[in-house]
Amino acid sequence: MLRRFLLTFSGILVCALVLQSAVFAQSPTATQEEIEEATASSTVLEHATPTPSPRPDLTQKTEESVEPLKALLDAQELGPLWPSNPIKYAIRGAVDAGVPPNTLVLLLMLPGVAAFIAGARHLVGLRGFGIFLPAALSVVFVATGPVVGIGLFLVIVFVSTLARITLRKFKVKLQYLPRMALLLHFVVIGILLVLFGAPLIRRPDLANVSIFPVLVLVLLAEDFSRVQLGKSAKVAVNLTSETLILALLSFILLTLKPIQEFALLRPEIWILSIAAVDFLMGKYVGLRVMELWRFRKLIRG
Repeated sequence: MLRRFLLTFSGILVCALVLQSAVFAQSPTATQEEIEEATASSTVLEHATPTPSPRPDLTQKTEESVEPLKALLDAQELGPLWPSNPIKYAIRGAVDAGVPPNTLVLLLMLPGVAAFIAGARHLVGLRGFGIFLPAALSVVFVATGPVVGIGLFLVIVFVSTLARITLRKFKVKLQYLPRMALLLHFVVIGILLVLFGAPLIRRPDLANVSIFPVLVLVLLAEDFSRVQLGKSAKVAVNLTSETLILALLSFILLTLKPIQEFALLRPEIWILSIAAVDFLMGKYVGLRVMELWRFRKLIRG
């Protein structure tokens, strides 16, 4: 079980690393004028190399995440209020009142993420821990980056599993809720040890991690432990792996600039389209893609 666990989540971690590198590669680099200005003001002459700009984080109200969205809204020409532009006017009024546009973009895109996850489960056949948890994990990956998010999850699962094995070895019998509270106690200690090692790890995403991603990752680890106790370790690894895969795919959807801009600039079309997709998908009662592949010989016969 341990070998399967390590191989599965190591592969997902490698995929997350490649994905994060691809996302970072799209980030703009410092201009030549900025580099020359920085070197001219320095007393020590060093060779300046372009450095990547900070990663835009839609979950935080930062200049990198807010200003481009505000520029899009300012450049948009609003038509008549009724009947095709009521949400556009509502968005503009909320932004003028101080609501961050990145928060509005995330809220607008969450129904699309939920529809994507529902389609992956209902039409393709991927499983996972519901719809809410993969969607929340995708937002966690936006906040922390997929590598740091999956790394923290592995730490949480490792600590909780080790604590449960230790309690079982010493024959400590506890009721379910106090047992889970004690496991959370050990998980917090493990995360604190990781954060204490931030100066050695030297990853900005890890140094800037907030409590929200940790809580969502703890929730996923709790589901992993519950399935492992109720069914088997194999089922727990499979469900958790597919949940992480759905979260990574949803992370890609959340970070696509064209989709962000479409949801922000044409919210009426976006909301109605997602509702139509959910309705049509709910009418489908046939076999899933993975079931068609699984029973392909029987279907051909």
